[in-house]
Amino acid sequence: MTRFDVDALRDLRSTKEVRIWTGKHPESAVVIWVVVADDAVFVRSYRGARGRWYRDLAAGGDAMLEVAGRQLAVQAIPEHDPAAIERVSGEFLRKYGPGPYAEAMVKQEILATTLRLEPR
Repeated sequence: MTRFDVDALRDLRSTKEVRIWTGKHPESAVVIWVVVADDAVFVRSYRGARGRWYRDLAAGGDAMLEVAGRQLAVQAIPEHDPAAIERVSGEFLRKYGPGPYAEAMVKQEILATTLRLEPR
């Protein structure tokens, strides 16, 4: 597994919202949430499998994240490990706090959209 550098991980941990552009739709960015668990970077689709950016990445496409004024070229790997998915859920709740939006990110039907991002 390829890791992000220390500065990128720090920014991804502290930044609440990042922008993502997919290779299939490079003209329009989508604002998403991102978490770091065990020094790995994860995202989920709030809209489940219907999310356009999610579909693009799940199909094997590349993407670009914008965080803290930096652009990070990424690729996505679907996460299937139940323990990792549980840690990611904990990070979503910790980072984004209690409330309906964070709770939506940890619903059973959303868990299958967990993607681990790696630099490319």
